[in-house]
Amino acid sequence: MAWREWKKRLSEFLEIPNDVMLNLPRVVLMGNLQAFIENHRGILEYTPQIVRVGIEEGELEITGEKLILRNILPDEICVEGMIKTITFK
Repeated sequence: MAWREWKKRLSEFLEIPNDVMLNLPRVVLMGNLQAFIENHRGILEYTPQIVRVGIEEGELEITGEKLILRNILPDEICVEGMIKTITFK
């Protein structure tokens, strides 16, 4: 059994949320105007058309128009603008 699967089963048994136990990012969208990303590993790329954020197993890419970083905290990033796509890579 893979380590990740074992951690997932353990989190279910202990009733601990998967995002906490597995270091998964939490992405909350407010329509197509705001994206809140928790449990990130930092900004990899930032332009008005693309924001790439490091996550535990790769990266999260947000594309759109007039994208800005509203806030960057150790545990959360807020991206605002006209969001077109969010892709896990």
